[in-house]
Amino acid sequence: MSPRPKVALDKNTIMIAAAELANEHGSEYITLAMLAKKLNIKPPSLYNHFDGLPGIKREMAIFSLQKLYISLAEEAEGKAHGDEAVLALSRAYLSFARTNPGLYEFALSAPDPADEQVHAAGKKIVELVVSAIGPFKLSEEDAIHAVRGLRSLMHGFASLEHKGGFGMPFDLDESYKLAVTALIRGLKKSS
Repeated sequence: MSPRPKVALDKNTIMIAAAELANEHGSEYITLAMLAKKLNIKPPSLYNHFDGLPGIKREMAIFSLQKLYISLAEEAEGKAHGDEAVLALSRAYLSFARTNPGLYEFALSAPDPADEQVHAAGKKIVELVVSAIGPFKLSEEDAIHAVRGLRSLMHGFASLEHKGGFGMPFDLDESYKLAVTALIRGLKKSS
């Protein structure tokens, strides 16, 4: 048997491999053995970078939230706040969920939501959305309710679509846009 080729192993390389596995098979597929196999290393090598599987899952939650934030921020960049920005954020959110299903699962299922780094990564997303809805002149409390409502709408749609819950032959993107637009209209009326 020939020796394994040397792999330049660092946290980012491991996160990228874990993301590929998660996107191909789902977040529950991530195990030390499967990740080591993908990286062509022995499982104990992962302990040089992480505190076992819980450490990898924690880092995957942070990594996924950061990737989601980048996707949202890039889409919102240059857009005026308000309707246009909220629609752009919602499109980016759904696109991220569609193209990164495993990362999306990790972004939603942080092992310890009280973890400071997980919380900070999630907070950046909330702040981005709060900024986008700024022109609706909502109180701080109402803005948080609005962010929760928008997140629920986006996640619900992404989840139903992923599970094949929309069987009728109508354009899904149009349905999604109409739902987000209806929420925006409601926010404007309550401001």
